Amino acid sequence: MPTFGPYLKKHTELLVKDVGIEKACKLTGKSKATLGRYYADHEEHAERFMPVDAVAALEQESSYPHVTSALAELGGITLSFDERRGNVDKKGGVNSDVVALSQRFAMLMAEYHQSIEDGVISANEARRLLRETLALQQVLVDMKLHLEDETV
Repeated sequence: MPTFGPYLKKHTELLVKDVGIEKACKLTGKSKATLGRYYADHEEHAERFMPVDAVAALEQESSYPHVTSALAELGGITLSFDERRGNVDKKGGVNSDVVALSQRFAMLMAEYHQSIEDGVISANEARRLLRETLALQQVLVDMKLHLEDETV
């Protein structure tokens, strides 16, 4: 078994248990036994992993993207978890994204101005700035997706 095998199997099990075995069976069209084989640590199942479409279906319903985050960690990639479930169709498009972008940037600058007034950015102020930065980043991602939709 590849060295990453046990790590992925552990996270696959967390994903299935997060969703619930019965619901996982319905979402993936797999039996309990098949799902169990995907995270079993027995030698005969060492090379068996959950298909990516099943992972995607389960992660849509889970509280956290267990397998995706495990794969990212194995690849040295950092992910940012956004609980908004960004794959939901958004109204507006690029024009509303530009408005949201300018509003978010203004909020970031206001937060920065308030934080730097005393010449020092405290830990709490840094956390607030980070939250605003992440919100601004998400608006940029949304805008990128809308622009990609318009080029297709």
